[in-house]
Amino acid sequence: MTSAAVPDHPWLLPGALAEATGRTRRTTRDWLVDGLCFLIALGFALLAFEDATSSAPQFALNTGPAWLEEFDFACGLAAAAALWVRRRWPVGLALASLPLATFSVTASTAMLIIIFTVAVHRPFPVAAGLVGVHVLLSFAYYGLRPDPNMGFWAATVWTVLFITAVLAWGMFVRARRQLVVSLRERAERAEAEQQLRVAQARHLERTRIAREMHDVLAHRISLLSLHAGALEFRPDAPPEEVARAAGVIRGSAHAALQDLREVIGVLRAESVAEQAPERPQPTLGDLPALVEESRAAGVRVGVRDMVTAAEQVPAAVGRSVYRIVQEGLTNARKHAAGAGVTVDVAGAPGDGLTVEVRNRWPVGGVVSPEIPGAGTGLVGIAERVSLAGGRLEYGRDDSGDFRLAAWLPWPA
Repeated sequence: MTSAAVPDHPWLLPGALAEATGRTRRTTRDWLVDGLCFLIALGFALLAFEDATSSAPQFALNTGPAWLEEFDFACGLAAAAALWVRRRWPVGLALASLPLATFSVTASTAMLIIIFTVAVHRPFPVAAGLVGVHVLLSFAYYGLRPDPNMGFWAATVWTVLFITAVLAWGMFVRARRQLVVSLRERAERAEAEQQLRVAQARHLERTRIAREMHDVLAHRISLLSLHAGALEFRPDAPPEEVARAAGVIRGSAHAALQDLREVIGVLRAESVAEQAPERPQPTLGDLPALVEESRAAGVRVGVRDMVTAAEQVPAAVGRSVYRIVQEGLTNARKHAAGAGVTVDVAGAPGDGLTVEVRNRWPVGGVVSPEIPGAGTGLVGIAERVSLAGGRLEYGRDDSGDFRLAAWLPWPA
């Protein structure tokens, strides 16, 4: 799975948004913003203290007891310096600065920045609670330091409006950052889901290829084993029969190698464009050739074809019938060598298609070649029939025959 896209300039992002890019410390932008906030708070503290100590104050900010001026200035410097840690402990810093809200003028800008930080980095109830406390403390502030230019209530209302505006600004920044984070998470989730779908599609395709190769290779290798067994047990066979059997073995081995080469090419290919063109899949029309191939190997196969409008059989249904018959013939050669096999195919549009492969149980005196099997052939056939919406039955019936029967839907 690929990692999330990294922006070209992560140092321009806030630390809260740059965490997903691997940056856990303060970004360059954060340092610049914190430095600017510190300079603004420090500048306002110096301006307020200078105006209070001048012989003719221009702004009349520090009305109140004269002994409070130096202490207020020290508190303002401390609040400005504390802004460097506002990102790590915004709520703790806001609580620590609450006493300053009752008397300090020089720390007012720093306290507004702290309230803004709490609104950005903490949920609304926390920020609203701190703002409410500041509003209540403003009554004590204007009682200690009344505004010479406006009345008590007018000054209090302006303070409330200003603090509320700072809170709203912080909430807007927080909502925007949360939106960006959610959109990034959605994009990463969509990318991960897309890669998962691709992996699942690749897995399903390889499973399908494995099922097809099991059916094909089991059929061809069983033919190879049958002919090789005949040559082994008939060393005195006429040269014509030996040559014919050797030709069948050579042809089957060549076809098996070709199938293996194709499936290995598909499994190694990283994309669909690299895959070799897939050979045409067998249909119901290829069933006679399959039967003749088994007959050429010495298997007695009887076929009863009672399909109405065989040319209208859907390709997928015909391919399933072909694979079912192929598996039945392969199992008969493996486990019931020398026994006769009957293949019945019947159906019509709207009624479905029925296929049955039946062979007698082998009796004494028949030597069956040792052909290994994984035991997954009938499992694959059952899965194929289930995916097609049909039914499959197999096993020994009351007469002792082994019966493999399936019904497949054939829409009208």
